[in-house]
Amino acid sequence: MGTLTSIDPATGDVLGTWNTHSDTDIQRSVDAAHEAFQAWRTSDREQRTAMLVAVADRLTERREALAALATSEMGKPTAEALAEVDKCAWTARFYAENASDFLADRIVDSPAAQSWVSYEPLGVVLAVMPWNFPFWQVVRFGAPAIAAGNAALLKHAPSVTGCALAIEEIFHDAAESVNAPRSLFTTLLVDEAQVGAVTTALINDPHVAAVTLTGSERAGIAVATAAGSALKKTVLELGGSDPFVVLDDADVERAVEGAVRSRFLNSGQSCLAAKRFIIAESIAEEFTSRFTDAVAALRVGDPADPQTQVGPLARLDQVTALEGLVERSVSGGAKILTGGARRPGPGAFFEPTVLADVTTDMPAFREETFGPVAAVIRAVDDDHAARLADDSAFGLGASVWSADLERALAVGRRITSGALFVNAVVASDARLPFGGTRRSGHGRELSEEGIREFTNIRTTWIGA
Repeated sequence: MGTLTSIDPATGDVLGTWNTHSDTDIQRSVDAAHEAFQAWRTSDREQRTAMLVAVADRLTERREALAALATSEMGKPTAEALAEVDKCAWTARFYAENASDFLADRIVDSPAAQSWVSYEPLGVVLAVMPWNFPFWQVVRFGAPAIAAGNAALLKHAPSVTGCALAIEEIFHDAAESVNAPRSLFTTLLVDEAQVGAVTTALINDPHVAAVTLTGSERAGIAVATAAGSALKKTVLELGGSDPFVVLDDADVERAVEGAVRSRFLNSGQSCLAAKRFIIAESIAEEFTSRFTDAVAALRVGDPADPQTQVGPLARLDQVTALEGLVERSVSGGAKILTGGARRPGPGAFFEPTVLADVTTDMPAFREETFGPVAAVIRAVDDDHAARLADDSAFGLGASVWSADLERALAVGRRITSGALFVNAVVASDARLPFGGTRRSGHGRELSEEGIREFTNIRTTWIGA
């Protein structure tokens, strides 16, 4: 048995240490989740709705404490941490209000006396989640999975163990309040050295029906390989290098505001953040100048300070990785317009950075930049902009800015992505499906598509 330690990335202080679960503990949790599923799968929709309402109520009641926990464990600025908790509560209520309609039987006209399609729960869903949105990632899968009649097992990132246990407590309290099984939701504390072996064993367990992962390509490949071997359903939301395309007729001031918000939210640690800023040649000077000034003016510091806009990265090793990416890009010819280095002093801080003269062979263009670094690339015309935007192994989101909607859509349709936003910053919303293509993964979360991912779509035919 090992331990998991949570460290404040702003100060380096140890926040907490927990013993990991033994193999026996984990197996007991799997068996208990399966038993809870057997009871929950036939629960009525009213009880499921009541549980999600209870989850939402508890998230709202504890929002300040939960936000403070996220701020301390992964450095999320306070205002963003509060917004994350509020989004979780809203999403739980969204599924409470809509799950019954999303999962209603669909009557099909056929030669049968009766025929219909139903959406039935699969079983226990294993979730492997990252640290960057420690509550949102969990609720995003957990609310629809439980609303559909499944049970959930969470293997969260070690660095946010406090958040993982706090969200487990939310679901446990909600379950007890509606007389549902506590084991519908369980957090597993897994030794870091054993994550690969334990995850594979869980996927192979006959009581685990499906797995969802949000994380790196490497983690996605490992989970997909294990799930494929076990013939288990997967949903994978992996990395992204989203393009932010600004055409020559766009409102530059508005585009700059959106660019800053998209790139530097969560200190740049978001899969769906814009990372490659592809700007029409004729407005590139104006855009780059305004963008650089706005980035240089961002307030960096203590994430618990309400005035802070950019906090630390979640871990020191990420600072080192980002530093290396910037150095390699500069060696290839990129120019630093602001920032470009780790911040002196304690904590995992990296200066908000703008790189210009970025070309397609540089790491800042090719790799996922997970931190406060923006790469600016010039495009000679719309065709060039579309080709640059689509020149990526990833396909999560894309944003196109133009005064002409049809022109923006024409460019956007040439970019392969799971989401296309025009004159808006790419974001997730419970009312719309979320997910990617290419090396950004497959499957969808949120909306009715998301809740149906972890159901058995069953055909019933009654003979005439």
